[in-house]
Amino acid sequence: MHDFCLTIPYGLLLVIGGLIGFLKKKSIASLAGGVGTGFLLVVAGYVSLTAYEKRKNSYVALILETVCAAVLTFVMGQRYLQTSKIMPAGIVAGISALMTGFYIYKIATGGNHFAAKTE
Repeated sequence: MHDFCLTIPYGLLLVIGGLIGFLKKKSIASLAGGVGTGFLLVVAGYVSLTAYEKRKNSYVALILETVCAAVLTFVMGQRYLQTSKIMPAGIVAGISALMTGFYIYKIATGGNHFAAKTE
């Protein structure tokens, strides 16, 4: 599985969650955190996809994805520990922890792998 296959939907999920948090609670933190981080992830996923189409890896995108997911894991994990609320803190922390593990795996295995060229 390529990193952009999960990064773009993950980023879009964060953008939608940030917008919902803002619309329901007028939370500027949800708007900035969700939309800001989600947008960064969508851009990183697109950069990775573009590099993949050129049969290259974008380690800058992969590192950005890893840092964003790790920061979200920490921040939302702390919020979950303080509030014990599954939604949104526990869910975002859990998904972000899984994504952090996936990104670390991708870094450890050399990034995206390419199928052999067919002639």
